[in-house]
Amino acid sequence: MSVAIIDYGLGNVTSVLGALEKLGFEGVVTDRPDALAYADKLILPGVGAFGDGMVNLHKRGLVEILNDLVMVRKKPILGICLGFQLLAEASEEFGLHQGLGWVKGRVTRLPSDPGLRVPHVGWNELERTADNLLYRDLPADSLFYYVHSFAMPADPAFTIGTCTYGRHFTAALQQENVFGTQFHPEKSQQAGLTLLGNFLKYA
Repeated sequence: MSVAIIDYGLGNVTSVLGALEKLGFEGVVTDRPDALAYADKLILPGVGAFGDGMVNLHKRGLVEILNDLVMVRKKPILGICLGFQLLAEASEEFGLHQGLGWVKGRVTRLPSDPGLRVPHVGWNELERTADNLLYRDLPADSLFYYVHSFAMPADPAFTIGTCTYGRHFTAALQQENVFGTQFHPEKSQQAGLTLLGNFLKYA
């Protein structure tokens, strides 16, 4: 199996690549259209601001090829953290920015409630709202590692898991061949590796 980690200058590609190696999969970090087209699975990681992410995707000519591979050819893709948010229609982070638009919804800031620090950093739960292939052999009480200030409101149309930090937000999603996690599976120890492996094996 060929796994392409999409390189657009903002991804935590080293840790994702390391997680793949632990699972026994070979991955390639690339922004080349031919390598992305050859891959069986795509991973869109990300750390940083939404607007910068979209600018970088456009500058590298990746939006058009990804639209074709994901929306037309239905190649499985997993978005992680910022990569997960880029799947949405738009984000309000530092102004209004258009996303890839594969999933309906707008990314908004987490509330700064008393006693809650933003960004949301650390281990938290994943409340499953639907059965999904990502959860195979994954204990129900598994915790995952989050680092974010913005999130997508939980929409039952595509949400398969939520987390609560000031409000409910989508922590995991699937819409046909499009998967995403707000948390970092590559930083979530064995639970994260299990979830990532399920995507690679079963999606």
